[in-house]
Amino acid sequence: MIRSTLSALALAAVTAAPVLAEEVNVYSTRQPELIQPLFDAFTEATGVEVNVVFLKSGFIERLKAEGRRSPADLIMTVDIGNLKAAVDEGVTQPVTTPALEAAVPDAFHDPNGLWWGVTARARVAYVSRERVDAETLTYEELADPKWRGKICTRSGQHQYNLALYGAHIAHHGEEATRTWLEGLKDNLARKPQGNDRAQVKAVWAGECDVAIGNTYYMAKMLADPKQIPWAESVRIVFPTFEGAGAHMNVSGVAMTTSAPNKDNAIKLMEFLVSEAGQQIYAEANAEYPVVAGVPASELVASWGEFEPDA
Repeated sequence: MIRSTLSALALAAVTAAPVLAEEVNVYSTRQPELIQPLFDAFTEATGVEVNVVFLKSGFIERLKAEGRRSPADLIMTVDIGNLKAAVDEGVTQPVTTPALEAAVPDAFHDPNGLWWGVTARARVAYVSRERVDAETLTYEELADPKWRGKICTRSGQHQYNLALYGAHIAHHGEEATRTWLEGLKDNLARKPQGNDRAQVKAVWAGECDVAIGNTYYMAKMLADPKQIPWAESVRIVFPTFEGAGAHMNVSGVAMTTSAPNKDNAIKLMEFLVSEAGQQIYAEANAEYPVVAGVPASELVASWGEFEPDA
C-alpha cells in the first residue's frame, strides 16, 4: 500500500513538473525591431523561443565577465570589426555544418567557422543630384584634389570607415593607404561628425557634394518623413577599387564559448542563411543577402547593380 502510494505521488510529481521550453539566447548589437520578425519566423518554424538582449556596446566585456556562466548562445553584430574583435578576445567558438558551408560564400565567413556573415552592405557615395554629374567613382579618386572641400564623412575611427580603410590596405598596402587618407582628409568639407545619415543631410544642406555611407541608410531616410528630402537630394554611386569592386561589409553571427543551448543555436544559425531567413533579414534591414540566388528587396535592387569587392 505504502509502495503504491509513493509510486502514485512520484508519477504526479513528474506530471506536474513544468516542461522547459526550447530556447536560444542572443546578444545583439542590432536594434530589436530589425531582427524580431526574423526570430518570430524562426520560432514559428521550429518551436524554439529566441530571447534577445540588445547591447549597443560592451558585449565582449559582458561575455568575458560572465565567462562559462553566460546565458548567451549567439552574438549578432552589425559589422566585421565587432566580429573580428569577438574572435580576437576568445569569446566565440567554431561552428561548421554542411548547411552553413553550402549557403555562405568563403568571403563571408571565417575559414574556421568562428563567425558567419548573414547580410552585406556596400559603403557607397551619396552624391548631390544637383552638383555632381559623375556616374562612376573609385575609392582612390576620393583623395583627388578635384574633390577639395566637397566630401563629408563620419568619424574616421568608426568601424564602418575602419573596414573601408582595411580594404584599401588589402589592395594597396599601408604606405599608399596613409597617403590616400591624407588626401581624403584634405578633401573634407568639415570636421567629421554625426552618423552616415548626417552626411547626407549635409549634402542636402549644401555643405558638401559627396557623402560616404552605407547603402541601407537610404532606406532608413526614406522611411522617415523628415529625412525624405535628404534622400531625394542624392543618388547612390557605387565606388570601386581600381581593378576590383565595391567595398562590402557584413552583419554576422557567432556562437559564444558558453552556448548552453548549442543545438538550438545551430538551428538558428542555419535558419539565418536559409532562403526564408535571408529574405526576411535582408528585407527588414535593407541589406544584401549573402546567399547566392536570394534576391535583394525591390528597394535595394532599385539602387543599381555593381560588382562587389572580394
